[in-house]
This record gives sequence, C-alpha cells and structure tokens, in this order.
Amino acid sequence: MDSAMAAVVRASGAFGGILYALPPGEDALWQVLVAGVPEEMAAPWRRVALDDPMPVADAVSDRELTWCSGREEMARQYPRLALVLPYEFALAAAPVVSGGAVRGALVLLWPGGRPADLDPGEREVLRTGCRRLAECLRRAADRGDPLRPADRPRTLPPPAPRTPSPAEATALSAFVGRLPGGSCALDLEGRITFVTPGAAGLLGADRAGLVGALPWEALPWMDVPHVEDRYRAALVSRRPQAFTVLRPPGTWLSFELYPDATGLSVRITRGAPDRDRPPDRPGTGSVPGRATVLYHLMHLASTLTEAVGVDEVVEQTAGQLMPALGAQAMVVMAPEDGRLKIVGHRGYDAGLMERYDAAPLTSDIPAVDVMATGLAGFWTTFAELHAAYPATVHEDGMAAWAVLPLIASGRPIGSLLLAYARPHVFPPGERAALTSLAGLVGQALDRARLYDAKDHLAHRLQAALLPHTLPRLPRLNVAARYLPAARGLGVGGDFYDLIRLDEQTAGAAIGDVQGHNVDAAALMGQVRTAVHAHATVGAPPDDVLARTNRLLTDLDPGLFASCAYVHLDLAMHRACVALAGHPPPLVRHADGRVEPLRVPPGLLLGIEADSRCPAVEFPFPAGSVLALYTDGLVEAPGVDIDDAIAALGGLLEHGDPADLDGMADTFVRHAPTPGDDIALLLLSPRG
Repeated sequence: MDSAMAAVVRASGAFGGILYALPPGEDALWQVLVAGVPEEMAAPWRRVALDDPMPVADAVSDRELTWCSGREEMARQYPRLALVLPYEFALAAAPVVSGGAVRGALVLLWPGGRPADLDPGEREVLRTGCRRLAECLRRAADRGDPLRPADRPRTLPPPAPRTPSPAEATALSAFVGRLPGGSCALDLEGRITFVTPGAAGLLGADRAGLVGALPWEALPWMDVPHVEDRYRAALVSRRPQAFTVLRPPGTWLSFELYPDATGLSVRITRGAPDRDRPPDRPGTGSVPGRATVLYHLMHLASTLTEAVGVDEVVEQTAGQLMPALGAQAMVVMAPEDGRLKIVGHRGYDAGLMERYDAAPLTSDIPAVDVMATGLAGFWTTFAELHAAYPATVHEDGMAAWAVLPLIASGRPIGSLLLAYARPHVFPPGERAALTSLAGLVGQALDRARLYDAKDHLAHRLQAALLPHTLPRLPRLNVAARYLPAARGLGVGGDFYDLIRLDEQTAGAAIGDVQGHNVDAAALMGQVRTAVHAHATVGAPPDDVLARTNRLLTDLDPGLFASCAYVHLDLAMHRACVALAGHPPPLVRHADGRVEPLRVPPGLLLGIEADSRCPAVEFPFPAGSVLALYTDGLVEAPGVDIDDAIAALGGLLEHGDPADLDGMADTFVRHAPTPGDDIALLLLSPRG
C-alpha cells in the first residue's frame, strides 16, 4: 500500500496525497495513509462523514472524480475547506473501488496555477493508482485487518535527498557560510533541522536550542499569525513566501521561504517593516491578524448552523464578521419580486438603506451585478468603484468596499456588502477567505428564508384554524389563550371554541390532536368544525362527542384527539360536560372553593367508532369560574399529573374571578416550558 501510494503521488506530479478507507457498514471515511502533507495540517479531516461538504465525500457519494483547480473554485464549491486553507493549490478526490464496492477514496494535492482540468495522462495515472490502492484495501479487508486506524494514519517519509560526497559537503558548508545573513532549514512539520551560526546570531538564540523546535515556539516574538500562515502557504502552494517580523526591541528581520518535497529552506537577513501589513502588536488598533480572523470566522460558521431566521443570520454575521475584518458597515441583499431587497444591515443610516430598498435589479448597482454573475467585487478606492460602475454616487462616506455573492445550492441568492471607513487592500488570501465566508452566509440565509417561510405559513394556518374572535354573550365573561409548542413548526393540534346557541345558551369546546405539524393542525380544524356543527343543532355534550368521534374513525387519519365539550344554560345557571380522554375541567365555586369536575372520561376520539362519553351536569351560578385547558398547561417531565392539576387549582383559587384575563395570564406564566401546545378557556357567568 505504501509503495502504491508513493507511486501515484510521484507519477501524477502531486506534492502530496491522502488515502481514506471506508470500513464496511460505516458512514464515514478514515485517513489511513498520508504522503507529503504535514500531519498537523491533515488532522482536521482525519474523519470525514459521507454527507460532509468535502470533495472526498462528494467523490465517494457520486462515485466520480471531484476536481478543484484553484483557490477561487475551492472557495465557491467548498467554503469550509477554503476557509481553513485559503492558499493557492489544486485538489483531486477520486473513489477507490474494487469489485463494485467503494473501499475508500484518494485525495491528491498540486501546487497552484494548474490548468482548469486534469489532462488525459494525469487522469490515467489517477485511475491506475486508485485500482492498485483498491486492491490493497480489499486484501487488507479479506485478511481481517482493521481499516480504521486505532490512533492516527501512517505518514510516508518524504523522499530522501541525495547524499553529497565528503568533498561536496565541505563545499556546501563553505558556500552557505559565505552567504550574507543566515540560513536554516525546516522539515515538513515546521521543525528546524539545520541552522547556520549567522542565522542563530540574527535570531538571538543558541543553535542547540533551535534545532528540533518549531520557530514560533522556540522564539516567542515569532508567535504572530502571519509567520505560521506564510509557512503553511509555502507548504500548500509550493511557492516561495516572504515576510518580515520584529525581533524585540527594534530589529526587523526578513525571511524568505523556499519549499520542496522534503521541507523548506529559509534565508534570514536584516530588513525593514512591511509597510503593506500592519504590525502584529497588541493594542495598536490594527486590522486583526489571521489567527483572530480565523477564530471569528470559524465561530461564525458554528453559530450560523444554529441561526433559525433571517434576522438571526444577519445579526450573527454582523456581530462576528465586522470586528474580525475591521469593517465598519455591512448590508445583506437579495432579489425579491424583480427588485433589490435590503434583508438586513449594520453600520449604515436607515434612510440611506431605504433609498436602495426596492431598487430595480439593474446591472449598474454593484450588489445586483454580483448577484447576476456570482463573482465577488473588491474596490480599494471610490475611483476604482466609480470606474466600474459610473452611476455610483459616493454617499456612504466609506473608503473601500467588498461585495460578495451569497451562494446556495450552486446559485447566487443574494449579495453581502462590507464597507471600510479607512483605505483597505484585499490581498489574495483575504479575498479567498471572504468568498468562503460568503458561501457560509449564503447557505445559512437560504435555510433561514425557508424557515421563515414555513414559520409564516404555520402562523397563518394556525390563525385560520383558531377562532379570530369569540362571540359576545351578555351573560358570560370569557378569556382564552393559545401558546404553541417550543419545538416543531409553531403550529399544532390544540384548539378552543365558544359557540353562541341563543341568548341564554352556549357551547364551549377545547381539544388536543396529537402532534405538532401540519397534519395535526388540519385534523384539528376538522374536529373543531365537527364539534361546532353538531353543537349548533342543539345536540347534548355526549352526542356532540359521539358524532365527532364517528367522523374521525371514518376519516381514519392515524391520529387521535382529546376533547371536552360543555353546554352552558346561563338562564338556569346549569352546565353539562362530557370528556373524550381529556383532562378534567376545574370549577371555582362562587364561595371560592375549587375542585376538578368528576366526569368519567371516555375514549380518545378516533379509536372506536361506537364509543360513548358520559355527560355530567353541575351548577354554574354567577361568580363561578370554569377552567378548560389542554394537557400542555399541566404536564411536565417528572411531575405527577394530579399534583400539577392541584397546583393549577391553587392558582384558580387565588385568582380574581372578576379579572379573567389576569387569571389567564397567571396560568400561562406558571405553565411548564411549552414542549406541548397550550390552550386555555376561562368562563364565568355574570350576575
């Protein structure tokens, strides 16, 4: 397996590769072999789930080659990967298949600047390598060898450099010693393997303490973001990199990094501050360094997965992104009904946003153009912006702008504008990071818009199914409340109703269809309509529930419902109630005494077609209060239902019967966290 891996990396011209195995019956790929890539850089992707947004997962799921020719394409297709590795490199991922079964996958990495596609020879090398590696994995599985590494994947050593002769070694030592400044060498893991006396002198450290150490660990003043960033960039892009860093108290050193397959050669000379990059000093107010930016962006990525609405996505993006990048303003925009919609903004005056909200979708607006093309725009001065879009007016007072496409499901769904109050350049690494970020925001915004649409639909459906207003009866005071469950769509099966029969009589119903979804809400509407219809023709409570039950059993919806129906005779001060599997109503007598009504509960509606629900009559004089409720008001994990009903009775006893609305608010405030819907109906006859 090691020789097959080394052969495909060498023959393809790639600088590194990773072999993944897919153990039988598992839903994740595991690294088993790494070549030419530092272990620390490969570690975040040691395990890749088959549904992760990663090239190797797509290659296995689609059973075909996945190819990304460079940083921009990576940022668009795989924003999370490009966010962590915003460097110029190309990647190919291919499934490793044997006997019709996917055994794993192979990932190969090339330096940046590749053509748009692999040539036929490279594709053949890749196919041949995958076949050989598939056979190796098959044989390992047949032997019963564990395909998933117990600890970490094996790492192939880099190719050994040619060993010089003694004379060549002497000449090389003299050559290096004569060069100005100093030199050192790093292995692929970043550890110092060789350092000249001149380099040690410039670094202000002992040679013995440097060899075998990471520079940013051995030298605290090198522990700044751009040092490790340039080392990573050199390894991944295989291109020379350079940076300057301050050795306290006042010596600036210049470093040049030259990578190859075995490590990095480093030239160190005295230098001057890099005027294009703010110094890495705490408290200077400079643009945040890469480590800070990555922290904010990764935190944003995790928080966006939890954002459930458009407003929350905008708030999370503004709160995380603007301080990370030093931006002073942000606008999220999307097309809506042929016009530009300002979805949310931060840092801009509301009046300015109103002028652009509902603007036509014309190409002379940068945000609209970016939506249409899917290509980001970066302008470091207003002159650059005006040259690209002559109709643009400099009215926001900003000095630099980035407009990024928000991509979801491979299509632009909007744009994100970032504005800077001071001059700002956008180096390639930052552009790639911003493009990656926009991909994350676009996916979150797409999910949030879908959630908002469902939530709006749910509320409209609930509003349509519950009574808009309750009828006014001259001899009855009424208060009602409905609270949706904290989970699901915000729509459920609880309902209440008050039915005016004539001047002296009325019907009151409350019920609960199992579930918290559209099916439950639809059945709730049918139950409420059936109860209302049977009550209107004057049927007594037991007949109302019996006829409604027959309707449900005929429909056979696969759901059950509880229900309580009360017939109120306000002239005779009497009431009659029947229950179908519903919690007992509570009655507060005129003397203040509270008790649950002892009514034999019938079966839930929808179980047995011929079941009957006994009815019980009770006195209901002026000053009494009848409380009808669903189980969401009293049920809670670990709480006995009888104790919960008794506690509700205590609230009813101490409430003011002349203020039913205040009493209803008290009930809802003391309800458990709504894991279930809550419906409440309070009734009190007038004197």
